[in-house]
Amino acid sequence: MIQYISQHQQKFEEFGNLYQMKLNPENRWVQLAKFLPWDSLVEIYCEHFSDLGRVTTNPRIVIGSLIIKHRLNLSDDETVQQIEENPYMQYFLGFDDFISDTPFSASLFVEWRKKLGNQTFNRFSDVLLKVCFSNKIKAIGKHTNTKAMATKKLPNKGKLKLDATVADQYITYPNDLGLLNKSREKTEKIIDTLFDLLRDEIVVKPRTYRKEARKRYLAESKKRQKNKKSLRKAIRYQLNCLDRNIRHINNMLDLIADNPLTHKTMRQFWVIQTVNYQQRKMYSEKTNRCDSRIVSISQPHVRPIVRGKQGKKVEFGAKLGLALADGFVKAQTISWDAYNESADLIPHALAYKEIYGYFPELIQVDKIYGSNKNRKWCSENEIRMTVSPKGKQKTLTPYQKRKRRKELSERNQVEGKIGQAKQGYNLNEIKAKLDKTSNTWIGATLFITNLVQFAQLNGFSF
Repeated sequence: MIQYISQHQQKFEEFGNLYQMKLNPENRWVQLAKFLPWDSLVEIYCEHFSDLGRVTTNPRIVIGSLIIKHRLNLSDDETVQQIEENPYMQYFLGFDDFISDTPFSASLFVEWRKKLGNQTFNRFSDVLLKVCFSNKIKAIGKHTNTKAMATKKLPNKGKLKLDATVADQYITYPNDLGLLNKSREKTEKIIDTLFDLLRDEIVVKPRTYRKEARKRYLAESKKRQKNKKSLRKAIRYQLNCLDRNIRHINNMLDLIADNPLTHKTMRQFWVIQTVNYQQRKMYSEKTNRCDSRIVSISQPHVRPIVRGKQGKKVEFGAKLGLALADGFVKAQTISWDAYNESADLIPHALAYKEIYGYFPELIQVDKIYGSNKNRKWCSENEIRMTVSPKGKQKTLTPYQKRKRRKELSERNQVEGKIGQAKQGYNLNEIKAKLDKTSNTWIGATLFITNLVQFAQLNGFSF
């Protein structure tokens, strides 16, 4: 059951008597609490939770806690402690009085991340857009005649900037030898667990040669300069150890009627078998590539994405298709597999029309978005692109050249938003473990950049 008191509900007294506590009314948390459209955000939030059962945490506390966490780059536990100690944060979360107890358990953050997702924060950003540009936006509401909107074509307005980036997962930089060594160590722990249950049936414990395997791994991994021949030899030894361990585990499981391993352990064992298959295949074919390559046992959904950036050719995380309009950025696409970002242009433009009621006049992109499909679609909808036209180039006037240079340089704003999210709010260190929770983490981080823009438009810094 969800309990929430509207932000417009009049209270008999303010937070612990705001002036008696001598709280600064110009504080950023006090200002944001006043300007933020809580009712609209809570309405979107409540769609993910049932109104049955016991009373849940106040939705305003949930949304506000996520804002505090990602704005200050805090851990889950530290966020709860900061809220417990800071009266400004408690005012922001809507408490009637200052409390000295823990408002909720830090473990609830995981459950919230599983429920919300990136699209929820995109809708939060849409609410902020409508508040800041209510006169400009022609939104399609619940009572709007959508058929009439479809027949009535509005002239294109505004600019849409598109780009793609990778939200790096917070994992150890992967390499084949290290991945195989970690897999071997995990299978050895499974063998130890199963042998303890089968001591009466198995007299001799299956051999794993773990000390020798560990010794060989350290000898190779500590070399400053790797030799291809010795590295290949070390990988072959780890593969053979892993093959033997997997065979022992399967034989021991056959002797037990009911599987004693937990779901988490069995899931790791399935992932390890896939890693073993992929590594054996790459070893045999003498290549460094394979389909759906696993680079982390604990996070098998993470894939290597080749970006070709200076100093960082390969990144490990989700690839994001970002759209920037009026200073607000959203990730319409989150993919854990590499893809061509040119496919994002049409969905981004349609999402822009859903908010504003019309298509953008100009889409500012780099040349990778200039596919024939995108060019044709933009031409049919009277949308200009910053991509150079095909064929013989027309001679431009000095004014047209200045205008083109300005439009090309304006696309750098989306690069600035990416830098703000990565350097300021750790978009390049996603510490969630699951793909669902990572998507929520990414959406919340981008929402914080929009909150900063929202605060500036309302005359205060956040």
